[in-house]
Amino acid sequence: MRIDAHHHLWDLSAVHYPWLMAQGVERFFGDPTPIQRNYLLEEFSGDARQHGISGSVHIQVGAENPLQEALWVQEVAEANPHWPLVQVAFCDLTSDTLARDLDRLQNLSTLRGVRQIVGRAPDEDAVTSTNALLENSRFLAGLKEIAGRGLRFDLQLIPELMEDTAHVLAQASDLQVALCHAGSPHDRSVKGLEAWANELKLLSALPNVSCKLSGLGMFDHQWTQQSIAPIVQTCLTQFGQDRVMFGSNFPVDSLYSNYTTLFAAMETLVPNDWHAAVFGDNAARFYELKA
Repeated sequence: MRIDAHHHLWDLSAVHYPWLMAQGVERFFGDPTPIQRNYLLEEFSGDARQHGISGSVHIQVGAENPLQEALWVQEVAEANPHWPLVQVAFCDLTSDTLARDLDRLQNLSTLRGVRQIVGRAPDEDAVTSTNALLENSRFLAGLKEIAGRGLRFDLQLIPELMEDTAHVLAQASDLQVALCHAGSPHDRSVKGLEAWANELKLLSALPNVSCKLSGLGMFDHQWTQQSIAPIVQTCLTQFGQDRVMFGSNFPVDSLYSNYTTLFAAMETLVPNDWHAAVFGDNAARFYELKA
């Protein structure tokens, strides 16, 4: 079973996404105007099926009402039993109502984990202050709480935060963590990638951390197979065959390429004898996703 381990869906009549619908706002990933439309399972699965993918993991994507988004994804999954779909929902791990919030989310059969973004991009992080989570003892307590509940954590951050994050995660060694977007290497110069690779070692050294080959176009809008090859190779080398997963990050990454181009590049860069693991088995095991 091939799995896309990182994608989004949205029905703009059902759930509101302030970041997506903002007008005249240029983000680190580009201009969202082309994706300010419904992106539903039918369209996504139609593209993914062409490459043998038959199940997927939906990742929360900044809904104004995160619970509403999670409930909508549950409805989508129930309405499409032919397409195995599980989800990673948003939850504020520092909230006073954390236990109640998690109880509510765990009523959803599709729930597999939580994502609370630690870092997006240097300029934006300076405004949002999400980096401060790493200094918050309640964040660590929240990570331990979800680990105790058998949930996973999807980690999105930038390389500059990897050292502090590794220190936090070392204190929650029972927590299974998926590193989104290869750790967002935003500086694609030779020196920038060298610095990212060195910082990445602090996370890849933790046996409970896996890595997603996803979202590589967000900081390289004209990416090519050649330009992302060093990133893919570094991830494969550091995390090994059993801790790497493919994710399309569609429809965000549809701003830079179509699904076929993206998948073909990844399929070429990943060794043939690793395909079963990277394009399916690892995600199926990590997210407990069954055909």
